[in-house]
Amino acid sequence: MSKLLKLEELAMFLLAVLMFQQQCTLSFWWFFGCLLLPDVSMIGYVAGPKTGAYIYNFFHHKAMALLVYFAGTWFASEIVTFAGIILFAHSCMDRLFGYGLKFITDFKDTHLGRIGKE
Repeated sequence: MSKLLKLEELAMFLLAVLMFQQQCTLSFWWFFGCLLLPDVSMIGYVAGPKTGAYIYNFFHHKAMALLVYFAGTWFASEIVTFAGIILFAHSCMDRLFGYGLKFITDFKDTHLGRIGKE
């Protein structure tokens, strides 16, 4: 992944931090404490690579994160807004570290390339 794309992901992660700071009354500990929660979706791989990839991608897709976020702001629900921010921040963080959306072939096959490829 190019340095330019990593900078873009970093900028979006920092945007998520700003969104949290501006729109949530929760302590920053909540942000950092919940940041890895979307990875619980990896449990879908127990049902196989195809099901695992679909479930994982559902919780790591930035459009889904933004839909949750906008639903939270529309309905004035801080917890839903917070969930959208966490989903978005987590996806940006994952992409920053080279973890992309999964293909159904294998957990290590992502839209950014194969994880662990030298």
